[in-house]
Amino acid sequence: MTTATMNKSDLMAPPVAQTIQQRSLIIGVVAAALSAMGAFAAPDSFYSAYLTGFMFWLGLSLGCMAILMLYHLVGGGWGTVIRRIMEAGMMTLPLMFVLFIPILLNLPKLYFWARPEVLADPKTDPKIVDIAHVYLNFNGILLRYVVYFAIWFGMAFLLNRWSTEQDTPEGGAKSTLRFRAVSSIGLVIYSLTISFAVIDWVMSLQARWISTIYGLLFIAGEALSAFCFAVVIEHILSKRKPTSDYLTSTEVHDHGKFMLTFVMVWAYFNFSQWLIIWAGNLPEEIPWFVRRLSGGWGGVGLFLVIFHFSVPFAMLLSRSFKKNVGKLVWLASWLMIMRIVDIWWHIEPVSHPTIHLSWLHFTILAGMGGLWMSYFFHNLRSRPLLAVYAPQTVRFLEPSHE
Repeated sequence: MTTATMNKSDLMAPPVAQTIQQRSLIIGVVAAALSAMGAFAAPDSFYSAYLTGFMFWLGLSLGCMAILMLYHLVGGGWGTVIRRIMEAGMMTLPLMFVLFIPILLNLPKLYFWARPEVLADPKTDPKIVDIAHVYLNFNGILLRYVVYFAIWFGMAFLLNRWSTEQDTPEGGAKSTLRFRAVSSIGLVIYSLTISFAVIDWVMSLQARWISTIYGLLFIAGEALSAFCFAVVIEHILSKRKPTSDYLTSTEVHDHGKFMLTFVMVWAYFNFSQWLIIWAGNLPEEIPWFVRRLSGGWGGVGLFLVIFHFSVPFAMLLSRSFKKNVGKLVWLASWLMIMRIVDIWWHIEPVSHPTIHLSWLHFTILAGMGGLWMSYFFHNLRSRPLLAVYAPQTVRFLEPSHE
């Protein structure tokens, strides 16, 4: 395919996208119904499992937006082939906005600082009471939740709208400087907002505990999830036109290198947090790790060290492995599972001192995931798989491209 033969209809997603969209919706609805019943049948497991599922799928949406902005800043064929995948994932944010409402309406089920009886107890740490009155309260969580999503929506809307304009000859001729302007500021804003969101929704589960690097753990994880997801989707599409006409081992290799990068970054941030807290040995900091290294949770932590870092790191060192999308997709799928395990390890020990895995973890992840995937493929099918008249696409499809 070249710029001379480029046709908008020829770049639309293959019929398999519609098939997966329909099946995902069915799975999502059925699993969501089972999960809703679980909210009444097993409330002790439901809310922590719900937060785990929400943080994973929200992280995938935001990770797609972050990688898209990175692409607009640095360019490259690696981003041209997954640009529309990232945009389709980014535009699932409205769904995540709605899925946060059950958490918002049930804060006391998850957060001890939202329970009136705890705040009224004279034995409660006065610092917790002060934090609850000033920052961690329903009005504060509601206000910041609206602000976070408003900012994310705003950036996603602009990037998506300008990208749609590049499907026309007139829009394709416009400068890409506006993408760079939004992305340069957007990456900073994204980093700040997700860091504060993680403090509100995850770190505050243990409100006395603090970590200045905590938000970076989730940022690295979200970027890794987005690249793994891109590899999975491009594997599905690479067997069919039009992706089979333009996707080469060069772009797949680049995606594998990014996966390797963020596997190492994730490990570096986690090790840095552990090392600093271990060296400091402060009573305000060590309870977080004490809780996650006892009651069987230490085994989960070791599992993450081996299968979220060590094994993927060794496999991704192979150049031939990174260039083969058929092999890389299995590791990408595994790493997405590891991302869920990692989030589960962050959240679940607060509610369950001993290792705990409920059937609700599976139904909630499947329910949210089915709805998310259905929405994603709806977005992906609405436009060509490449921004037809974008300068990057024109250069990418030149005959010299291999």
